[in-house]
Amino acid sequence: MPTRHDSAAPPTEGGAAPARPPVESAAEERRRARLSRRWQRDVRWSPYAFVSPFFLLFVAFGLFPLLYTGWASLHAVELTAPTDMSWVGLRNFTRIFDDEFFWNAARNTLIIGVISTVPQLMMALGIAHILNYKLRASTFYRVVMLAPYATSIAAATLVFVLLFGRDYGMINWGLGLLGFDHIDWQNGEWYSKIAVSTIVIWRWTGYNALIYLAAMQAIPQDLYESAALDGASRWKQFLHVTLPSLRPTILFTVVVSTIGASQLFAEPLLFDANKGASGGSQHQFQTLGLYLYEQGWVNQHLGRASAIAWTMFLILIVVGIVNYVISRRLRASS
Repeated sequence: MPTRHDSAAPPTEGGAAPARPPVESAAEERRRARLSRRWQRDVRWSPYAFVSPFFLLFVAFGLFPLLYTGWASLHAVELTAPTDMSWVGLRNFTRIFDDEFFWNAARNTLIIGVISTVPQLMMALGIAHILNYKLRASTFYRVVMLAPYATSIAAATLVFVLLFGRDYGMINWGLGLLGFDHIDWQNGEWYSKIAVSTIVIWRWTGYNALIYLAAMQAIPQDLYESAALDGASRWKQFLHVTLPSLRPTILFTVVVSTIGASQLFAEPLLFDANKGASGGSQHQFQTLGLYLYEQGWVNQHLGRASAIAWTMFLILIVVGIVNYVISRRLRASS
């Protein structure tokens, strides 16, 4: 009777038994376990390591200055002795709120922000609507739209100072051809604000136009085809298809432009370099940014300048809250 071998593997077709897989040693198993744990740690912690440089830079150059400015706003501290602080509580805030120059700067910031943001966004929307059609050399036009944004603020402002010159500026030369008298753009109450707003409009219109263009290209073409079949003209398609689809994007550009207008600094500072941070001979175009600079680095009151900075920060928080509320209502209505 043949002997039974339970542990033997069945023979293959050629009659030979297959080779057994080698048994892993305990050291090999430990090595594989270490590699597995290392891989799990790598998967878990590597994303944090990749984003850590941003947070380190933010803490060093964003969060720490913000907290230190808030602490300095509660003290009387001068630029000549920044380490000598004396506690004054909210006195710096009450002083700036009682200062007529602060309210003048806030009013100028609001006016310049409105007369620069509204035309800017309307022009950007129209330019984006034109570029949304199939045009020859469309890439060239898009690069041209972005060129003002890439231009140095100082260089652009100095060019506009020459254009708005009282005696030899090209703007007054053109107005003279039309029969108008020369305008003193730097010293006029409203003319100076219009001139500063023109610089802002020139620099940011193309940037916002490209944002609108990207949003327009994301609108499904089926909506336009359906509107065309219903007999809607190009203008009605723009009103009833394009604008409703762009509401979140328009709200985003309005908020960003509002934040930029509240921080306006270089354009009014360089528009009349002889007056410096005063914003003109009568402070007629002094913004909150210039007022902060004047208090901190001209008058050397760092505590008061810190209070102004925190006031501007609180204003931006209010703008953000308003943006959040409007965004929620727009999403709920759509």
